[in-house]
Amino acid sequence: MAGEQGREVFAVPGSPLDPRCKGSNGLLRDGATLVEGAADVIAGLPHRSSFQEERPAEIGGPARPQPAEDELGTARAGLVELLGPSPVAVDELIRRCQFSPAVVMAVLLELELAGRLERHAGNRVSLVLLP
Repeated sequence: MAGEQGREVFAVPGSPLDPRCKGSNGLLRDGATLVEGAADVIAGLPHRSSFQEERPAEIGGPARPQPAEDELGTARAGLVELLGPSPVAVDELIRRCQFSPAVVMAVLLELELAGRLERHAGNRVSLVLLP
């Protein structure tokens, strides 16, 4: 139907012995553009020159600025003081320490990767006491 409406039709070829490939192979027989990769799709689009220079968007949107190292250092010291062996909610930590959620989460991740933080149910965390 797309071909009848003057639209581009693309198809990925399949094995002629596989009955699941009858549809895509039939489209190719009827004049669809054979696709083996993304470059084939871009080349087959009518206004391909405008697409060639564009880079695909990063997953999750634009990159966010990273917190400054001095801010992270201050947050590390403050969060370690607020943490203990009893689990506390991450939201409560953010309220108490007055740092941005991004900074708090970055410090918590660093502590977790260093083996000094344990995560609990209900988005709660506790400090692992070192022997």
